[in-house]
Amino acid sequence: MNFKRITRSELNYLVNLTSRYSRLLTQMPIILFLSITKIFFCLDPTLPKIIDRPISFDEQRVELTLEYLASHYGLVQNRPTISPQMVVVHWTVIPTMEATFNTFNPSTLPNARADIQSAGALNVSSQFLVDIDGTIYRLMPETTMARHVIGLNHCAIGIENVGPGADGKLTSAQLEANVILINYLQKKYPIKFVIGHYEYQDFVGHPLWLEKDEGYRTEKVDPGIEFMEALRKQID
Repeated sequence: MNFKRITRSELNYLVNLTSRYSRLLTQMPIILFLSITKIFFCLDPTLPKIIDRPISFDEQRVELTLEYLASHYGLVQNRPTISPQMVVVHWTVIPTMEATFNTFNPSTLPNARADIQSAGALNVSSQFLVDIDGTIYRLMPETTMARHVIGLNHCAIGIENVGPGADGKLTSAQLEANVILINYLQKKYPIKFVIGHYEYQDFVGHPLWLEKDEGYRTEKVDPGIEFMEALRKQID
C-alpha cells in the first residue's frame, strides 16, 4: 500500500484545524447554557424589563450624598452606597416621565423645594421611576443612595410612579410594573419591608430609623392607601 507523503504546510493545516474544532466542542456546553439562559430570561414574565436612564451623578452629587449620610444618619462612608432592606413606593405629583427626570437630574434641590432645603442641598431622586404605561426606568444603581424618604434613605430603594392622574390614582399598568419590580428586588436583596411613602413615620423609633434631625418631618399621602393595599395582595 502506498501512502502519500504530506508536506509540512499540510501537516500544520491539519493541526490547526483539529485544534479549532476541539476548542469549539469544548465551548459548546457554555454556549448552549448561555443561549438557554437568555431565552428563559426573555420569556420569564416575572423578570422586570428595565430601561437604564441614569440621572446625573457627578462629583457634586457624590459629595452631597456623603454629607447627607453623615449629617442625617451618622454614617461616615467613602462611597454613597446603601444596603437595601426596604422598598418605599411613591408618586411624583409630576404629570410626565420627562418632567420627572428633569426634576431629579440636577444635583441640587430647586428653589421650589423650600420645605426640605434646610435639611440639605442634595436633590431628591429615586432608584426607579415607573411611567404611566408601566415602563420601568432605573435612574441610578440600586445600591446607591437616593434622597426620597426621611430617616430611611440609608436602607431604602425608592420607586417613583409618574402621577397620579386626573382621577387621583396611579394606573393598572403601574401596579403591575411595581409588583414585578418589587418581587425582583425581594429576590435580589434581603427586603424586609415594602411601604408607601405616607407610612414612613411609622418607623420612628425602629432600629432602621437613623434620622438625627428631630424637626425634619413632612406629611405624605403617596402613593395612596388603595394602591398599597392592591400592591401588597400581589407581591410575594
